[in-house]
Amino acid sequence: MWAQYDATDIIDDDENEIEVIDEEGNDEAFDFPEALTDANLDSLMNLYMSKTYLQTDADCQMRADNPEFGREEYIDRLSRMPTVMEMCYNEVVRSCIDRYMARLRRQVSYMLGAANFYMPIFEQALDTYQLPLELKYLPIIESALNPTAVSRVGATGLWQFMLATGKAYGLEVTSLTDDRRDPVKSSYAAARYLRDLFNLFGDWNLVIAAYNCGPENINRAIKRSGGKRDYWEIYPYLPKETRGYVPAFIAANYAMTYYCEHGICPMTSRLPVKTDTVMVSRNITFQQVAQICNLDIDMVRSLNPIYRRDIIPGATAPQVLRLPVSDVARFIDMEDSIYAMAGQQVLKRAEVAIEEKPAPQPRPRDSKGKKNARGKQSANKSSASYVTIKSGDTLGAIARRNGTTVAKIKQLNGLRGDNIRAGKKIRVK
Repeated sequence: MWAQYDATDIIDDDENEIEVIDEEGNDEAFDFPEALTDANLDSLMNLYMSKTYLQTDADCQMRADNPEFGREEYIDRLSRMPTVMEMCYNEVVRSCIDRYMARLRRQVSYMLGAANFYMPIFEQALDTYQLPLELKYLPIIESALNPTAVSRVGATGLWQFMLATGKAYGLEVTSLTDDRRDPVKSSYAAARYLRDLFNLFGDWNLVIAAYNCGPENINRAIKRSGGKRDYWEIYPYLPKETRGYVPAFIAANYAMTYYCEHGICPMTSRLPVKTDTVMVSRNITFQQVAQICNLDIDMVRSLNPIYRRDIIPGATAPQVLRLPVSDVARFIDMEDSIYAMAGQQVLKRAEVAIEEKPAPQPRPRDSKGKKNARGKQSANKSSASYVTIKSGDTLGAIARRNGTTVAKIKQLNGLRGDNIRAGKKIRVK
């Protein structure tokens, strides 16, 4: 079993792939989780929250290299972690720890800082369903704590829900909103899903693996192994990515616990941990909220990742807007002004659409009021109509007063632009 497996060499050639070679020369390759590639972790550091609220701790001297420790030291540290789940040691786990503590040590520093904002949310959801709190580190290997992360197969959010699974656990997705990106909603959905997986398999390692590749793949691996139900015994029959998933989870727990022993300094956090929500009952945009309340739109966006296009569709159903506690009162005071601005902008867009859309033209009628079958106007309807342009007039205003359109006026007068001069006559019919 891999739990007792030792290796003499670890080869790490590809960004995602780690290869372990045993004493007999046999090698075993597995994929490191997609979210923990350098590119995806760098995206975490480019998030507004990371760039704005996380900074280097001037009182902590972070080492440039990863200190070496022996096998027995790792075994002892893992055994002393206050966890319900088994945190075993083998060279596969060791290779994942080395990846965190060496190549990804800068990103670990960032995730330690971001954890101050997200971990209380995860812990509350897990505690509600009486699940092991060490599962709070699962989003580290799922999304690198990026609420807007999207995998190559479409899994989305901190907990990386696929669309079908998310909907099965009450996460709604529309063109404007995606509950999978909401830290609170997705955390409670993930807790329910993990609870259901444990009821199915009764083993936390199998639960973690099933969370990654689905219960069908775990059942298939169990069957191919002859009915064994230990993760390390069905390990060879698992998808390549899932083989690295449980080791990466164990390594994440280790990294978030023993970072100091490896000379890693957490980023200091000024994240607005204290936030509150207000209910929005009309359609408004982040831009309107930021402008009226004098807020940073990137801050509004980062606290409300559920909204995919910076639009809060409150007219469809009341929606939640999350803000720092210090800004909630300001929003309440300015709420009517925000709604007024939203209404004015909607009206303005409607007026522009009306001006630009040609009105349907009635079929011409003859002198007796009957429609002319050949489509020709009668002589008594053919005379042109002109008006004098008043000071402050626009083509749109003239068109509305005379029951016509801007496009028609331009056509009748050979106009290419919208410039007109007061005192001049202009044809409207």
